Amino acid sequence: MTPDKIEEYIEQQSRKDIPINIHFKDRNTVKGLFIKSSDYNDLKSKNLWRIVSTAHLSDWEKTKNENLARIFNGLSFTRLSDEI
Repeated sequence: MTPDKIEEYIEQQSRKDIPINIHFKDRNTVKGLFIKSSDYNDLKSKNLWRIVSTAHLSDWEKTKNENLARIFNGLSFTRLSDEI
C-alpha cells in the first residue's frame, strides 16, 4: 500500500487511537495500533510504520515505550480493516 492510502485510513477520526487489522502479502494478519513517535514523518516518507501489537498495547499505554513497537514496511500491506 502507498503511504498516502495508509495515512488516509489511520487518520480518520473514528479510527484514531484504536487497534486495526493489518493484512500482509507474506505473513499472518497483525492486530495493532499505529503510533506517532518522534520519527513518524521520517518513517512515513519511507513507507515504514511503527505499530504496537495488541499483545503489548496495555504495556505501551502505561509506559509509551517505543521499544514495544515494531516497524513494518507499508509495501507489504495488502489492506487495513477495523478490528472486530
